[in-house]
Amino acid sequence: MSTASAQSSPAIAVHAATARATVDLAAVSANVTELRRRAGSAQVMAVVKADAYGHGLLPCATAALRGGASWLGVAQLGEALQLRAAGITTRLLTWLHVPSSDFRAAVAADIDLSAAAPWALEAIAEAARDTGRPARVHLCVDTGLARNGAYGEDWPALVAAARKLEAEEVLRVVGVWSHFAYADAPAHPSVHRQQEAFEEAVALAERAGCRLEVRHLANSAALLTNPGATYDLVRPGIAVYGLSPVPDIGDAASFGLTPAMTLTAGLSLVKRVPQGQGVSYGHQYVTPTETTLALVPMGYADGIPRNATNVGPVSIGGRRHTIAGRVCMDQFVVDVGPDLVAGAGDEAVLFGTGTHGEPTAEDWARATDTIAYEIVTRVGARVPRIHVGATGE
Repeated sequence: MSTASAQSSPAIAVHAATARATVDLAAVSANVTELRRRAGSAQVMAVVKADAYGHGLLPCATAALRGGASWLGVAQLGEALQLRAAGITTRLLTWLHVPSSDFRAAVAADIDLSAAAPWALEAIAEAARDTGRPARVHLCVDTGLARNGAYGEDWPALVAAARKLEAEEVLRVVGVWSHFAYADAPAHPSVHRQQEAFEEAVALAERAGCRLEVRHLANSAALLTNPGATYDLVRPGIAVYGLSPVPDIGDAASFGLTPAMTLTAGLSLVKRVPQGQGVSYGHQYVTPTETTLALVPMGYADGIPRNATNVGPVSIGGRRHTIAGRVCMDQFVVDVGPDLVAGAGDEAVLFGTGTHGEPTAEDWARATDTIAYEIVTRVGARVPRIHVGATGE
């Protein structure tokens, strides 16, 4: 049986009549099931950071677990604590920390923690001493992304520090992990180099005495294009939500994925204007003929890219159109042409699955020179997420 829910703050309640992001939780579950099939013997960690890439943290986490994920992953500790507070007890990793992070709450909640520097290990160990239970730690190694992770000679030093704390029985190293720089370009030579560096780092940790439960390197792109990188655990993110991480190689459908989010709005005004009428701020668009303009009550405050001016695709009345003129904070205009009959309250589809000819998040990404990740993640908080397609509730 389908269910639908939305956040209910006053601001969102006001906006609910104008725009909505409908999230198909059945699609999320099905996507995870497909990713699990592709992972082979590796476990699947569904990455639900950033409010599940804008799709809704708790509903999508639950849907991912229904689809077969045995781990969840988030960037920030607050996200992990929110999942635990909601009653989710599955294995859970969080990896982006600062010295002020409340590791005591994380250790008490049985949250796996990543460490990339000795200060993090010491802070986690102190939290474990305070709570009276050992912490579960994944050591992060920088294999060439030059972002998070211990680099070069910092790696053996990190492993040595971790082993010292293991001997004290305040923590246990349960994983080693890293992240690709070019997973979306599987033929790039850095991919092989990073895998080699990762395996060397794992070997060093194991020689030092670490008894690892999981080794993990593959994100969505690597899972779909590089079976040799799956190891014990994979960390798909964008693919969980039905978007291709490698659109130049294959679209979502080619990987058996279904986009979960459909972004729509009701038209707030439709009017006729003459030829030569400038539209929106700065008159970046001028009507080429007498035509009909439709006003869509969404703007950059809702996550519509300002650089979608004159390029953003929108479907109205079953036809594709393009934003006419500059995207404003709360609204933009579409020239629907002289012969399209439309009225206030009719639906504009910004993106969806594409199965009915409507634009997709990837279409928006190409139009605005970005990636689909950003398109879905940036949808603003005042646009309610309406979750449908849940089962067993």
